[in-house]
Amino acid sequence: MDPSRRTALLAITTTGLAVPGTVLAQGSKNPPAPIVPAAFAGKHLPKPLPFKPGSLKGLSEQLLVSHHDNNYAGAIKNLNRVEAELSHCDKDTPPFVVAGLEQSALGYRNSATMHELYFGNLGGDGKRTAKIDKALAEAYEGASRWEELFRVTAMGIAGGSGWVVLAFDLRREVLRSYWSGGHPMHQALAAPILVLDMYEHAFALDFGAAAAKYVDAFFANVRWDEAEKRLEAAKKAAMALR
Repeated sequence: MDPSRRTALLAITTTGLAVPGTVLAQGSKNPPAPIVPAAFAGKHLPKPLPFKPGSLKGLSEQLLVSHHDNNYAGAIKNLNRVEAELSHCDKDTPPFVVAGLEQSALGYRNSATMHELYFGNLGGDGKRTAKIDKALAEAYEGASRWEELFRVTAMGIAGGSGWVVLAFDLRREVLRSYWSGGHPMHQALAAPILVLDMYEHAFALDFGAAAAKYVDAFFANVRWDEAEKRLEAAKKAAMALR
């Protein structure tokens, strides 16, 4: 053995230092903890609300806390559970079992992400920024025209479930709204700029079936400065994909 390599190995064994996957403490009888791949870690944690839940206009603290603690945090909990189940799958696992778990993982992952974006674009005064107004005018011949269609889309799924999203299409580099009938249904390579949750859990406690009043409250609390930041980041991402 090369003398320098022998010296290095001696230093590791005498000081208790080790490379990943080896015992860290000299003389330790406990085996090292296994390294869990990120795909199976199941260690996702819910993010706190980015605003005081009692500070929004027309949306109660009870509604927002329930939405966050039950629906959003529930998606995080279930994503962790699905990842743990996937860690036990191998080549002998029935394909339909793996496919079902992957479908569930996609749904819970998207639910968590969309909820974070939804809560993240609330807490503002509802006033659009100049840059957002300009972007919407270029895309829809006016911000009012865009909002009209966005609201109507929301009402179209108010009796069921889903999301309404203003997004920047990274391939076509255009700003467009779209609807989603479920957590796994989202436009490919589109960066969400503004997210509206139209699942009943987002409004029923406050508004019952009066979804239009909820949409009014949503627009009154939009953080358009956050939407502007997302749009600028999306444009940079689109340039990188050219």
